[in-house]
Amino acid sequence: MGMGNIGGGKGVRPEINVTPLVDIVLVLLIIFLVVTPLMAKYFTIQVPPEQKTKAVDVPKDDKQLVIRMDEKGAITLNSELVETEELAQKLRRVFAAKTDGVIFFDAHSAAPYGKAVRVMDIARGAGATTVGIVTEPLVPEK
Repeated sequence: MGMGNIGGGKGVRPEINVTPLVDIVLVLLIIFLVVTPLMAKYFTIQVPPEQKTKAVDVPKDDKQLVIRMDEKGAITLNSELVETEELAQKLRRVFAAKTDGVIFFDAHSAAPYGKAVRVMDIARGAGATTVGIVTEPLVPEK
């Protein structure tokens, strides 16, 4: 067998048998490969087809309601600074006088996300049936 038997040593040499270890690892690998796809959670959604639309500017007249939020989270309702606590009350009064429940929401890209969602929820709770989110066009027009 090699250089190990040279000499006069006739004793038993301990050797590690790795075959059972390899068998166990392969069985565990197969189990994980079979079980892992079964553990995945799938959510089915239907995404509407992409429509090529032209960017629409929000009209500047007072008939349209526009809520704006700056990067610090300050809220303005048609150029009037409003606190979050009194926003619902003002919107309820405005929607009571209007026939449609359309409101536009324009938030700065650095505005706090949680507060922006809260403001949209307040608008829906105050009577808005449609909340239009004002965005910038992805491709600048030429």
